[in-house]
Amino acid sequence: MLETQTPESKIEVIVPVVHAEAVRLMLGQQDEVRRLIERELPVSVALRGEQLVINGPEGAARQAATLVEQLLDVAQKNLNGGRPVQASDVQYFLRQAREDKVGVVVAQAGKVLSDTLVTTERGKPIGPRTSGQKGYVEALRRSEMVFSIGPAGTGKTYLAVAAAAEALKSKKVTRIVLTRPAVEAGERLGFLPGDLEAKVDPYLRPLYDALYDMFDTEKAQKMFERRVIEVAPLAYMRGRTLNDSFVILDEAQNTTPAQMKKFLTRLGYG
Repeated sequence: MLETQTPESKIEVIVPVVHAEAVRLMLGQQDEVRRLIERELPVSVALRGEQLVINGPEGAARQAATLVEQLLDVAQKNLNGGRPVQASDVQYFLRQAREDKVGVVVAQAGKVLSDTLVTTERGKPIGPRTSGQKGYVEALRRSEMVFSIGPAGTGKTYLAVAAAAEALKSKKVTRIVLTRPAVEAGERLGFLPGDLEAKVDPYLRPLYDALYDMFDTEKAQKMFERRVIEVAPLAYMRGRTLNDSFVILDEAQNTTPAQMKKFLTRLGYG
């Protein structure tokens, strides 16, 4: 990265380009990533020969250059197959860049966007999209037990199911167990028809949706039939011991202390 001072007290940062195809992937369709960077930060980005030239105020230009270098590195890896860079991912890091004066979050963009947790049956790579999700994924890989707290829609359940799918595919576990307390979200629906699984099905729908993203529908159905993937209502887990399993307790904030104690003491070896 080279820097030169300009008369208007701005800075010009040059980012070398190693692979032209990586630049095309990084800039996005119709240069949407470049236009997004210029809209979110007071900088201009131009491709001149074999280098990207970024002009703007010193802090913004350096942040933009750091982000561009990270995105180029991700795009370079994607040439051999990997997660594509999406404009929504870039927008998150650009918003962080405005608030993060040190530039630590932006410098992590490459590590976050190049991390693939699992690849679906359709070949779609799934991985973290924010620094918070990256920390969550690392915790899932590192620890036997993880508690995740956060706002709705931040990927807590989805990434947990992705980690479970990866563990099952790599034979780290022999089954996936899904459970959650049967608590309505403010609206009582009364008694539900059907057998036990049919009654709890509406409560576990978010977990099903994530599973059908990881596996194709037919394969997932076979796993349910063979109990490789099991739906276990929290109320009926007393007396069980779950060995070599990836167990997901969704919406755990709705459990009572006694229910949580019962769940934690069900966990066996592996």
